[in-house]
Amino acid sequence: MSARAGIVVTGTEVLSGRVADRNGPFLSDRLRELGVDHAFTLVVGDRPEDMERALRFLASSGVDVIVTSGGLGPTADDLTAEVVGRFQGREMVLDDALEGRIGEILDRYMRRWPGLDPEAVRASNRKQAIVPAGATILEPVGTAPGLVVPPGPSANGGPTVVVLPGPPRELQEMWPAAVEAEALRAAIASATRYEQRTLRLYGIPESEIAETLRAAEASAPGLEGLEITTCLRRGELEVVTRFEPSAADAYAAFEDLVRERHGETLFSTDGATVDEQVAELLRSRGWAIATAESCTGGLLAGRLTDLAGSSAYVLGGLVVYSNEAKTALAGVDPGLIARVGAVSTEVAEALADGARSRLGAHVGVGITGVAGPGGGTATKPVGLVCFSVAGPDGARITRSARLPGGRADVRDRSTTVAMHLVRRLLRGEGERLSAPAA
Repeated sequence: MSARAGIVVTGTEVLSGRVADRNGPFLSDRLRELGVDHAFTLVVGDRPEDMERALRFLASSGVDVIVTSGGLGPTADDLTAEVVGRFQGREMVLDDALEGRIGEILDRYMRRWPGLDPEAVRASNRKQAIVPAGATILEPVGTAPGLVVPPGPSANGGPTVVVLPGPPRELQEMWPAAVEAEALRAAIASATRYEQRTLRLYGIPESEIAETLRAAEASAPGLEGLEITTCLRRGELEVVTRFEPSAADAYAAFEDLVRERHGETLFSTDGATVDEQVAELLRSRGWAIATAESCTGGLLAGRLTDLAGSSAYVLGGLVVYSNEAKTALAGVDPGLIARVGAVSTEVAEALADGARSRLGAHVGVGITGVAGPGGGTATKPVGLVCFSVAGPDGARITRSARLPGGRADVRDRSTTVAMHLVRRLLRGEGERLSAPAA
């Protein structure tokens, strides 16, 4: 069996949801790259007894390494190093050289804020140089060092603990040094190598892929060597498979079965997202895109510009929430709005044309709908969204869909529908496929 790991994310702000956990997913990916089986992620508040319980649970589960994030700052609730030292049976000692290096970092901070009390700052940060005896020190990226702490003689064996800071930038920059630490390399000596593949489908319920998995169990040999997980996200279905290289043939047979049964909805076999595919299609054609958005309020334009280099193909977007803005910014005929209503395929088409002509783009996208929670009617209920994508030479795809969920879900899923319609127009698929209401 491969080396196994657990992650402990500390911080009451993360536990309560005020701050989203970005460290757990990052560490999970890095552990997989090392061939380490990530077994658990635990999130605990800033209470030492809860963190110690988390460490003991993971140790009792037989993990070889535990990675913690957070609790390494100068404040009273930053107790991770102390808790880990006690857990590993190691005395806490002041590292004079580390204190000096932290002091040099703090000197730079104090020059930026000359009003700070130097002695108070040094006293509050001195605790960051008190570390478990025998730990490998990972040099600070901010002011807090990281640690790799093997079990001490009184700990009766157990996992090695890697202690990393909470700020994602600091943690990510420190990770390579942690990987090079001798104690961590020894702890994960039994690591194997994993392959991971992602299939992406659009317009298919999870029940359908579940049926395919049952069919695969009956017809595809070696499926037990594949760890397959499915996730419905942003209206798309992700099928992520992890396996050791020896199971490559079994995975190829599984992918062939998915392609055979779901060829019309399978849009990515190499893990590429629809966003990445749209970007590549626009770049390869030398085309530019612009948007005119009502209910999504600029979310599609934001999604299009999330990728680096998007300035090569995104010209801009119009947020046309009111009817007056639809007319003034996108050139929609007010008589059209009066006749068919703002939420209509006709207005979506006018918005797409307006975005294209007003911004000089090859492709224009128009979105208008009822995101809720109020504003719906019997004929235009909450969740009804109308889309249109217009391209050169009269190319156009126009759709309406009833999207499920609350306001945030409707707005977010609308961007997914729009991205897939753009992809289809760029691929020349035109009206062949219809956008699903999911």
